[in-house]
Amino acid sequence: MKSIIKYKKPKSQYLISILSVVIVSLLCLFVRDIVEYKVVGYLLLVVVSLLAIFLEIKPVLVGAVLSALALNFLFIKPYYTLHIDSAEDTFLLMMFFIIALINAVLTNKFRRMQRAIHIIETRASTMKLYNSLLDSLSHELRTPIAAILGSIDTLQQKNVHLSIETQEKLHNEIEKASMKLNYQVENLLNMSRLESGYIQPKLDWCDVKEIIYNVCNRLTEETKDHKINYLIDDNLPLFKLDYGLMEQIIYNLVYNCAQHTPKGANITIKAQYEVDADYDNHIDLIKKCIIMITDDGYGFPDGEIDRAFDKFYRFKSAKTGGTGLGLSIVKGFVQAQNGTISLKNAENGGAIFTIEFNVDCLPINSLENE
Repeated sequence: MKSIIKYKKPKSQYLISILSVVIVSLLCLFVRDIVEYKVVGYLLLVVVSLLAIFLEIKPVLVGAVLSALALNFLFIKPYYTLHIDSAEDTFLLMMFFIIALINAVLTNKFRRMQRAIHIIETRASTMKLYNSLLDSLSHELRTPIAAILGSIDTLQQKNVHLSIETQEKLHNEIEKASMKLNYQVENLLNMSRLESGYIQPKLDWCDVKEIIYNVCNRLTEETKDHKINYLIDDNLPLFKLDYGLMEQIIYNLVYNCAQHTPKGANITIKAQYEVDADYDNHIDLIKKCIIMITDDGYGFPDGEIDRAFDKFYRFKSAKTGGTGLGLSIVKGFVQAQNGTISLKNAENGGAIFTIEFNVDCLPINSLENE
């Protein structure tokens, strides 16, 4: 309710304030003969207090004045007149009016103070977050840049004779560092696209098997100390997905497994096609593309696994660098294609990422027949 009223226009706030007082007054009017006007005054004070929590100060003051007039006009004898016979009733009405105004002003000031504290805390949290990001980036970007500059500097030295083997090694170092640098820059650009809501999937028929093999070929250097196992259905159909987004999803997940598992660990990529019946929604068949990427490494800390997809989050026990963007980008790209992603630890150690898409599919054999 708070979030809805907060963004109401000023005119709407005045209307809400007036209607609230009028409705409560009319309801109390039905029981005027059995309830003292002092009780009605308490109820109207409660209404003013609630309005002060959600509305700006001017509409609340209007509500306070209107509640005092309603109390006098409808509930203090003589009825339907602003005249008051009793001095005690006059004093009580004045006190009601003063208390209502003070209550409205103090509640409004307290709410503004809460907003200011929240803004300060949010800014402090944001600054801490971005400082953490900058620290990570300074390390993640400086390392490949230093490798590139060092290799180029060595290659440019004219007074040093380099063997062909050494030159090739330096070229490989430059290529490897450039790929790592490109990966970090792509992650930053992708996160910027997600934050701005710019992601608009371009759905087309995709060969998931081809995407998986292409990505793993690009990650040959990162996975050279790991064993990649492929469990892909032979008759896997084409799925209507975004080719570029799917590449980045698979890339980030495999890269994450390679970076956070020991040498010699197994990375298994499984892709399959399933058809389920949905009787609840009267849909005969639901066609699913399911991709699972697992490893037999250390897995995720039990107390932190729920934050694995949070932006900029890095696990406390993480020994390797990273910006904490890779998995959050994966989740964003999966959701952009109306898919779901889940993460759990395997019983024998390691992590299991499961991605599911309810998508149109096109069997390969139907293409061959065409």
